[in-house]
Amino acid sequence: MRIANLSGRLALVTGERAVDVHEASDHRFSADPQAIFERWDEFRAWAADAALGTGTPFDPADLGAPAPAPRQLFAIGLNYREHVAEAGYGAPEGMPPVFTKFAGSISGPVTDVVLPEGGNTDWEVELVVVIGRPARRVREEDAWDHVAGLTVGQDLSERVLQMSGPAPQFGLAKSYPGFSPMGPCLVTPDEFDDPDNLELTCSVNGEQVQHGFTRQLIFSVPALLAKLSAVLPLSPGDVIYTGTPSGVGLGRTPQRWLRAGDELISSIQGIGELRQRLLSA
Repeated sequence: MRIANLSGRLALVTGERAVDVHEASDHRFSADPQAIFERWDEFRAWAADAALGTGTPFDPADLGAPAPAPRQLFAIGLNYREHVAEAGYGAPEGMPPVFTKFAGSISGPVTDVVLPEGGNTDWEVELVVVIGRPARRVREEDAWDHVAGLTVGQDLSERVLQMSGPAPQFGLAKSYPGFSPMGPCLVTPDEFDDPDNLELTCSVNGEQVQHGFTRQLIFSVPALLAKLSAVLPLSPGDVIYTGTPSGVGLGRTPQRWLRAGDELISSIQGIGELRQRLLSA
């Protein structure tokens, strides 16, 4: 199943057509895309048997983030070994670096992003997990049962602010408006042959700058859910950015940053792509 936020309303998507869930369910479910996660099992059961019709065509530019207002927005650092090496750190053991991105940075899949003045803005394509069932002290072998779906994310990062001060400002530097695009759809795990092995790519102006597979994650999706839920409860609708593969601008020689006029495309196999156009301040 593929669900989307179409012009602020919850939709089920098949190909290039969408069905409005609020209307198709005779108002049983809210039109609010975020609200559906609190009734995820009920919604899945209804959608499995519903007569949805053919739907209507839509413009991808009208899509918003599939989880636009999470209670908690986690981001995982240093979760691919080649990225660990290019960043100049040691590989994490026990628990990966965890920080938060602020919800005001969330946007949809096709957006314009204003570059912070005086900054060095970098790209980081990531697999994003949205929680569908409450998770507390979850075992790895049960973790996928708590996942509503997967989507594509960009963890845009302003490196000047990130590296300022006595300690890195990870959360703040990654939370400018538009710095957390997600989409285009949320895809349930059963849609994939292997949800633990998805291909990620990122390109700038048509040049591929990142390429990897989620099987290369140091901490897999089940491992992340187990480790996070051992510390605090994960709630339906919570979002987890799972980390980026190598190829970011920070790790290049010379270092490379996004510029006004650049087009950033981020994609994950079986989910779709994000398109961001970068604008000057």
